[in-house]
Amino acid sequence: MYYPLFLVLAGQPVVVIGGGKVATRKIRSLLKAGAVVTVISPAATATIRRMKNVHWIRRSYRSGDLRSARLVIAATDDLAVNRRVCAEANRRRLLVNCAAPPDAGNFIVPSVVRRSGVTIAISTAGTNPARAKALRKQLEKVLR
Repeated sequence: MYYPLFLVLAGQPVVVIGGGKVATRKIRSLLKAGAVVTVISPAATATIRRMKNVHWIRRSYRSGDLRSARLVIAATDDLAVNRRVCAEANRRRLLVNCAAPPDAGNFIVPSVVRRSGVTIAISTAGTNPARAKALRKQLEKVLR
């Protein structure tokens, strides 16, 4: 069971391990929240490379990379690396979201609708992301 929570990330250091499409999507929302984002990945999407407020460290994850983080996103396509990232984050008592496997992290990111000062978060506890996305799209239409 998850406890719903909205975090203030403005000025907070967030480390994202991974540089693919999932990482790109998560980085966009982190930047909108004002987070100070560091990406650690040997490769990154063109979008990440163009982002002005992102510090990209062009190498693979190493133990100790989370030392300065407040929040962590494990978003590589390598399950073993994601598990190592989550294990380090948990040892350091950090909030960590794991793209795969999601249960390796200690929080999930809901589908979000923002309209006219209203924010609605939709979650299926990770069991049906497609349903959460469909609900989000319906709510977006209703709240125009």
